[in-house]
Amino acid sequence: MLEFLLCSLITILPDYLIRRFAQGKRWGKEITFFTLWYELRWGITACMLLSVALITLIFYYHPSTLNASPFFRTVTILPEVGGRVTEVHVVNNQLVKAGDPLFSMQDSTQMAAVAVARQRVAEVDAAFAVAQSELAAAEGLVNQAEGALAQSRNELRMKRELSAKGRNLVSEREIQRLEHTVSTRRGALEAALANKQAVAAKIATVLPAQKLSAQESLEQAEVEQKKTTIYADVAGRIMQFALRPGDYVNPILRPAGLLIPTESVESGRYRVQAGFSQLAAAVIKPGTLAEISCLSKPFTVIPMVVVGIQDVIAAGQVRPNDQLIDIQDRARPGTLGVIMEPLYQGGLDGVIPGTKCLANAYTSNHDLIASGELSTMQWLYYHMVDAVGVVHAAILRIQTLMLPVKMLVFAGH
Repeated sequence: MLEFLLCSLITILPDYLIRRFAQGKRWGKEITFFTLWYELRWGITACMLLSVALITLIFYYHPSTLNASPFFRTVTILPEVGGRVTEVHVVNNQLVKAGDPLFSMQDSTQMAAVAVARQRVAEVDAAFAVAQSELAAAEGLVNQAEGALAQSRNELRMKRELSAKGRNLVSEREIQRLEHTVSTRRGALEAALANKQAVAAKIATVLPAQKLSAQESLEQAEVEQKKTTIYADVAGRIMQFALRPGDYVNPILRPAGLLIPTESVESGRYRVQAGFSQLAAAVIKPGTLAEISCLSKPFTVIPMVVVGIQDVIAAGQVRPNDQLIDIQDRARPGTLGVIMEPLYQGGLDGVIPGTKCLANAYTSNHDLIASGELSTMQWLYYHMVDAVGVVHAAILRIQTLMLPVKMLVFAGH
C-alpha cells in the first residue's frame, strides 16, 4: 500500500491535475466513479506498473522475513547409567554453575565394585611382599648350589691329582662318581638361577602389570560410582525439572529435565537467526546491515549486522533410507539461513530467547557508488536502490507499531 501511494504521487496525481486544470474536467461531472478508469487510465496503469516494479526492487535489494528468532540451545539432563534417585540438589528454574551437583542416584552396586577393586590392589601389594621373600629364598638356593658345586669341583680336582700320582690311591669309579656329582650340582645351580630369574621377572613385570590392571579397575569403578551423581556441564537455568527422590531415571527413556545455557553464543542472547527467501542470497552478505523487531520487546527496532550465512538450504537435506526421493515431494523451497548480531553492545537486552521477530536486511552500495567506476545510469540506479530502502524501513516501523494491536485485538492472544 505504501509503495502504491508513493507511485500515485508521480502517476495518478499528475494525470488528475492535467484532467482537472488543463482539460477543465471536474469531479461529479466529467470525472465520476464510473468514468474514473477511463479518465485516469494512463495514470492508473503507470501507477500499477511502477508499483509492481518498486515493490520488486525493494523486496529484492532490501529483503524482509517474518521468520526470525534468537534461537537457544538446550542441554538434556541425563545420567550415564540408569538408577533410582536418592537425593535432589536443585529445584526447577534455578540458576546453576558449571560443576554444580544436580541429583544423586543409588550407588550400592558401584560401591561394592569399588571395594572389590581396592581389595584386588591390596592383594597385589601383598603379592609383592611374598615375591620379595621368594626372591630372597631363591638367592639362598643359588648360594647353596654354588657352594655345593664348588665343593664337588674341589674334591674332583684333588682326586684327579691323587690319581695322577699313583694308580692305586683313587679308583676310576670314584672319579666317575665325583664327575657325575659335579654335573648334578651344576644342573641344580642352573635350576636355582632360573628360579631366581623367574621370581625377579615376576617382581619386575608380572606384579606391576597386575597392580596397574587392578588400579585401572579401581579407577573405572570409582568413575562408575561418580556417575551416580549428575553435575551441570555448563552454567544455565534448570527447566522442566520435577525430579524427586524415588524416581527412576534412564539415559534413553527417562530424562530428568533441561538445562538452558545462559552464557554461551547459543543461549539466544547474542545472536538472531533468520530465514530469508533464496532470492536474497545474491544481496545478503556478511556485513549487511539489518533491523529486527520482536514480540517480547514491542515498539522497538533493533539495528543488526549479518555475521554469517548458512551455505546450504535445509530443504535439500538427504538422509539415507530405503526409498528414493522424489523431488516433487519437496514442495517447500526452503529459506536462506542468516545469522545476525546486534550492531551495538547490549542490543538484545530485554529480548527473550525464542521470541518471534520480524527482520529487514538493507543493501548498501555506498562503496560502489563512491568508487567512480559506474556509468551515469548505473550511478543513478544504485542511488535509487539505496534510497528506496527507506520505504522498507518505514514499513518495518509501521509493522512494529501495529504488531501489538494485531496480536492483542485481531488475533486475541
